[in-house]
Amino acid sequence: MSATDQTPSYEEAREELVDVVRRLETGGTTLEESLALWERGEALATVCQDWLDGARQRLEAVMAKGQPEG
Repeated sequence: MSATDQTPSYEEAREELVDVVRRLETGGTTLEESLALWERGEALATVCQDWLDGARQRLEAVMAKGQPEG
């Protein structure tokens, strides 16, 4: 697996997503380029959501372990 095939960190994905949004808002791209940017943005948003979901699950698991039985 090459470095480009690896899932980016949350911070990397978010930073690239911000750049994609900025480029789409600025305009000046062809329809084809805009569609490619949109698709990349969707993929990056999914990566960010997956990171957040994983963090939430880990936090809930830790909190559940700390709850007294009763």
